[in-house]
Amino acid sequence: MQKYKNLILPFAIVLGLLFHGSAAYLKPVVPSLIFSMLLLSFSSINIKNLKVSFLDIWLLLFQLVVSLGCYLLLRPFNEIVAEGVLVGVLCPVAGAMVVISCMLGANRERVTTYTLVGNLGIAFVAPIYFSFIGTHVTMPLGESVLLILSKVTPIIVLPLLVTMLFQYFLPKTNNFLIKHQGLSFYLWACTLTITLGQTIDFVYLNGKGNGLIILWLVMASVILCIVQFGIGKFIGKKYGDTIAGGQSLGQKNTAMGIWMAYTYLHPLTSIYPAAYSIFQNLYNSYQIWQYNKKRNPSAFKTAV
Repeated sequence: MQKYKNLILPFAIVLGLLFHGSAAYLKPVVPSLIFSMLLLSFSSINIKNLKVSFLDIWLLLFQLVVSLGCYLLLRPFNEIVAEGVLVGVLCPVAGAMVVISCMLGANRERVTTYTLVGNLGIAFVAPIYFSFIGTHVTMPLGESVLLILSKVTPIIVLPLLVTMLFQYFLPKTNNFLIKHQGLSFYLWACTLTITLGQTIDFVYLNGKGNGLIILWLVMASVILCIVQFGIGKFIGKKYGDTIAGGQSLGQKNTAMGIWMAYTYLHPLTSIYPAAYSIFQNLYNSYQIWQYNKKRNPSAFKTAV
């Protein structure tokens, strides 16, 4: 079975690229896939071990400070590029980050903590930034906060609450989920196919006539993808978990980023998180491939 597992991620990527036009029809399925992945991943978490550490504080501060700093630095060059980088760096950590990080050997409680801290922190700070940046600066702050929280809570917070209920009241159900945590890999592969397809289709439909700006946004997304994974790993190493740091800072909820761009900024800025989605998924696939190769080289040679 392992030898076929090594081929799943390349197959998922190719499938997303070839059938990008059909991905839009599967878009409503993605939140359910992420919810299911997190439910499986959270099932083995000891809720009492979820504690905010300095790692979480530094990662969140990086997002808040660097996103605004990049915007102010790039604004004289081009407003759309500046806004794209702002929303890209500010974009909260992906829910699927917990699944990928645990596949790569990160501490489950640590990455879960930042998933909650990062998403809730951005949900409260992002509306403040958007109150003086973008096209909807007149939107009331409270309404803006609730709008973002409504997007974050069902996917990130609800699975954790359901897990807590299972652990306390339905332990047999929770044990069943623990035994089948391996399914999260296949759920992520399905999510990867859909999100990559959506991204390719999105860029294809919205890129006409704006080639130069799109080029700058794509280049910025490549550079900052490398920078954020790299700095995240550097910070994580200081606190004993390189993978947790890299994934927490580098893996973004790009669907949320695209939504924020459309809601608060110039629509073209959504190209940045769309392009970022491609690069982060390719990098995550490479990391998993490398990790599986190191853990089970004989199975990898058989597959190849």
